[in-house]
Amino acid sequence: MSKYKVMFLTEAREHLQKMSAQLVTVEADPSNQNGIDALFRQAHSIKGMAASMGFMQTAGLAHHLEDTLDLFRQKGHITPEAIDSLLAGVDLLEALLEDIDADREERKVEEFYHAKELRHEVAEVADAGTVSPTVVEEKFRLQLSLHDKVVSPAARFLVILRHLSTLGKVLTSDPTQEQILRGGVVRHLDLTLQTSLDIGAIKACLKNYSEISNSDVALPETKPAAQGAGSAGATVRVGTDLLDRFISLTGELITSRYMLQSAAGAKDWGAMKDGLGRLARLVKDLHHQVLQVRMMPIDTVTGRLPRLVRDLSRKSNKDIRLELEGTGIELDRSILEELTDPLVHMVRNAIDHGIEQKGTITVRAWRQRDQVMLQVADNGAGMNPETLRRRAFEKGLISQAQLEAMRDYDALQLICLPGFSTAPQVTETSGRGVGMDVVKSAVEKLGGVLHIDAVQGRGTRFTLKLPLSVAIIKVLLLHVDGKQVALPITRVLQTIEVDRHQIQISGKQRVFSHHEELLPLISLRKILNLPIPKAAEFVAVVVTEVLGRKIGLVVDGFSGQREVFVQKVPSPVDRLHGLGGGTILGDGRIVFILDIQGLLERRR
Repeated sequence: MSKYKVMFLTEAREHLQKMSAQLVTVEADPSNQNGIDALFRQAHSIKGMAASMGFMQTAGLAHHLEDTLDLFRQKGHITPEAIDSLLAGVDLLEALLEDIDADREERKVEEFYHAKELRHEVAEVADAGTVSPTVVEEKFRLQLSLHDKVVSPAARFLVILRHLSTLGKVLTSDPTQEQILRGGVVRHLDLTLQTSLDIGAIKACLKNYSEISNSDVALPETKPAAQGAGSAGATVRVGTDLLDRFISLTGELITSRYMLQSAAGAKDWGAMKDGLGRLARLVKDLHHQVLQVRMMPIDTVTGRLPRLVRDLSRKSNKDIRLELEGTGIELDRSILEELTDPLVHMVRNAIDHGIEQKGTITVRAWRQRDQVMLQVADNGAGMNPETLRRRAFEKGLISQAQLEAMRDYDALQLICLPGFSTAPQVTETSGRGVGMDVVKSAVEKLGGVLHIDAVQGRGTRFTLKLPLSVAIIKVLLLHVDGKQVALPITRVLQTIEVDRHQIQISGKQRVFSHHEELLPLISLRKILNLPIPKAAEFVAVVVTEVLGRKIGLVVDGFSGQREVFVQKVPSPVDRLHGLGGGTILGDGRIVFILDIQGLLERRR
């Protein structure tokens, strides 16, 4: 895929996402002139980009939407019926982009131009009296060839030229009309036509001439998308000010290198120490700037939610309002990509399960130290822990003893069990028992934590606690059987030493009391099939949360926190459950980063 094609797809999708959200906004305020103007500009941008790349079906459809929006722009408002048709046009443009991305031929879109609903709305606007639609003209390059057996080709080209001049204005012609009149055999004609017609209409006109053996119609600036052997990676836009800072940092790093070389040559250990301190500050600054390159605002994934809420609300005959807060908060691009589906599912859940007829869904983001909190809340019916417990028992997901001992908080986490659903029937949005388990797995795979809070009759809140980045993270270094492993700090609630006399036995499970709560103790040695040592006076425990429940992970000891660069482990090691990556410490040792949930799932 060529880099130009990647850039086109990235920018076009951004425009479509903005158009979708803007149409929902304009639907609530049909006379929002600024919103209508913004929609017109976005359609115009897509048209220009698609035409310059040679994607004519996409360009033609965007041109059609642009003309339609121009009419409404002059009228000063958009009707609800037109909003539906314009949203259908946006959906069709997204489908065309999928075709382009998959290197398929663009699907035909002529039927959309004749859609009864939109054509009726446009006709009403155009017939309003004072409104006269703006005629938007494009320049097209036409290359025509005649069959070899055509008699008097020069005369035929003169007829074709005169006909084309009635469709618009012939700007250039090679050969010119004068050169054709002077005589000679002319088999090929290259001309530029300025017209308000689209490319399909021009080709239809040319089909009336059976003498033409070959015709090519395109914009003069057309750049055909080059097909490369490889596939380009995703692109990220970087501001010039950030690039300037990178250049400045690079210069300072070069200076520090020479300072350290000079200090080492002179064996000036004082200067060496100062140089290393300066180098550490520069690397920390560089780390911060590199993270900024990967950071993107949350509205890149929340931008599609207004359209989703609108469509599902209408389909379910509910009156639901969406509120977005803190969408300027930034997260690592790779985290945002993984959050798209979980976020959509939580919003769909709120519409289908949470709000009965009328209510509000709030999606809010905020920073909390070096983490981001993302919350999806509704003011609907909430959840009844007793109903959840009973349903889980009926499905055989929990035992009678668990049913009787389970706290309300733990009962709320049951919705994250695979196959669990309280929906009485299967609908388009729920009832299949697939969803919240995928959401929780996706969040924990990113090193985050999912909290669920609900009050019956007052609503439900899903709160995601996420790291800023998955590339460079803070970890807690642990000792186990003489080896060192790491755990993402976002998964660590607390580290404590438990007196072995405080450990109790409940059935076959060792537990201990922590803040008036009995937590199960699970040995990391046992999970990894390592030998169990004799019981010590004090046990090192990491309090963490897995599958919605707090546990105590028993380890041999702690080695402190460290900021590390996470790298993927090579095959076949990457197939091991419970391995979240690896890193190399400053002394050259390789340390594996644990995925506790994966380890426990394998153990189960």
